[in-house]
Amino acid sequence: MKRAIIVHGWSDTPEGSWFPWLKRKLEEKGFRVDVPEMPDTNIPKIDAWVKKLEETIGKPDKDTFLVGHSIGCQAIMRYLEKANAKVGGILFVAGWFTLKGLGKEEQIVVKPWLETQINTDQVRNSAGKTIAIFCDNDPYVPITNAETFKKRLGCETITVTGKGHFTAEDGVTELPEALEAVLKLSR
Repeated sequence: MKRAIIVHGWSDTPEGSWFPWLKRKLEEKGFRVDVPEMPDTNIPKIDAWVKKLEETIGKPDKDTFLVGHSIGCQAIMRYLEKANAKVGGILFVAGWFTLKGLGKEEQIVVKPWLETQINTDQVRNSAGKTIAIFCDNDPYVPITNAETFKKRLGCETITVTGKGHFTAEDGVTELPEALEAVLKLSR
């Protein structure tokens, strides 16, 4: 059975943004879907988030598909560089290697995520197929990240218009592009 693990972003919840919608749509297509509550979501820490993914995913395989939003993408990459296992594919939504528009407190929280290097070669070897979705008016993720994801991870990239950082605050409670991408990855 195909399964998807959706990793929400910083200061979000499994019930937030477009995650419940995607979960429902994937379940309608026969997927088993987990949307774990990530620890300390307001002050996310690398080790805690990777540990939560290890517990949630268990033994990954070719029928395991990972979906991350924002810092959830970072958590997925950090999980995969240590997992020594392959998954069927990954969808990155508003993933990043660089950020913009953060306040001082946010910069302190995100500093370890930005400064701790990721072995993207290992991630690429473990990832199967990858797709990354970006938005042209994201207030936090510079659009230059699209090229970085393409270059470093071999991602197919999609740029959408007017959906900000893909959160409920941006009015995004459904994300058809994400559903299409996961279905494409799983073929």
